[in-house]
Amino acid sequence: MASPLIFNTPSTFFEWDGSTLTEVSPAPNASNDSSFYGNMLVLPSGQILFTDFFFVSVYNPAGTYNPAWAPRIQSAPATVSPGGSYVISGHRFNGMSQGAAYGDDQQSATNYPLVRITNNATGHVFYSRTHDHSSMGVASGAFVSTHFDVPTTQEHGPSQLVVVANGIPSAAVAVTVD
Repeated sequence: MASPLIFNTPSTFFEWDGSTLTEVSPAPNASNDSSFYGNMLVLPSGQILFTDFFFVSVYNPAGTYNPAWAPRIQSAPATVSPGGSYVISGHRFNGMSQGAAYGDDQQSATNYPLVRITNNATGHVFYSRTHDHSSMGVASGAFVSTHFDVPTTQEHGPSQLVVVANGIPSAAVAVTVD
């Protein structure tokens, strides 16, 4: 998001693919917004949540991520229990960037792993709290680990577990919730 000079309108939106900036359709109120008004957050789905002083919108990127940017699970428990705490390890758990920021006014970091468990039978999605990360370094191929706490409300049965960083999911691994 950019606007002309200092605090002027309108705002223009761009998408960065790692090498090129491409202008994209603006948020609904962009003609009235200076870039100072905009806040963005990368959602676990890869969508971008945008807010200004009055409106909330969700941007759906046209392309996709580079598969090399995805987290890679190397070691994960095969069985977990609701309320239990576990360690998961692999690579790129902290993503390729810290997320979105606007100077000292707004930061929305997404450089930490989210653990998402989806029940195979119901399709219901649960997010586990992550903590005690071995590293917070971004754009690193280093081996890392984090702890995750399975919610007490997690549904039992065969499920799929993924690690998400910067809205990019790992390949799923099978996990049984007992």
